[in-house]
Amino acid sequence: MLTIRRERPDDAETAARVHVRGWQAGYAGILPDEVLARLDVAVWAQRRRDVGTTDPDQPFTTLVAEGAAGIVGHVRFGPYRNEQDEDDLDPAYGEILGLHVDPDHWGTGVGGRLLAAARAALADRGWTELRLWVLVDNVRARRLCERAGLAPDGARSVYRIARPGGLAPYVFPEIRYSGPVGVG
Repeated sequence: MLTIRRERPDDAETAARVHVRGWQAGYAGILPDEVLARLDVAVWAQRRRDVGTTDPDQPFTTLVAEGAAGIVGHVRFGPYRNEQDEDDLDPAYGEILGLHVDPDHWGTGVGGRLLAAARAALADRGWTELRLWVLVDNVRARRLCERAGLAPDGARSVYRIARPGGLAPYVFPEIRYSGPVGVG
């Protein structure tokens, strides 16, 4: 049985493991192998703590999907970030900032359930439209969005990943999906 609940402080390590495993499997062939290889669960867990993913006073909420195997996915959502800047929020729109499912649970409906739970929470907060950014080459995520009734709205951006040694960052094209909060 799968339960969707709000993330708690003691979930940081497990949620980070899901995040890292999801990136390593989902972005294989999209992001460089060196980027995926240097992902570190402990570092991502600390980022979760630093960002305050469980802080009820921050504008973003994280829900986790928990099953018999523990946390198998999570979704983060809140007000729309102009230029993807968490310090520049547009309260007119809701946004899904990230949705990650452990690869062992892909195709089981976890992602769809997390997306539906985030949409319901966004609707409860009064939003009627949502947006989310997806790497152009992330076909799996794009299919999930489209099955949920979301569509590209024409906005484009780039996702940057820093490189060590002062090298120029990696740059990956993104497209924005949008749609009504209450559909899906």
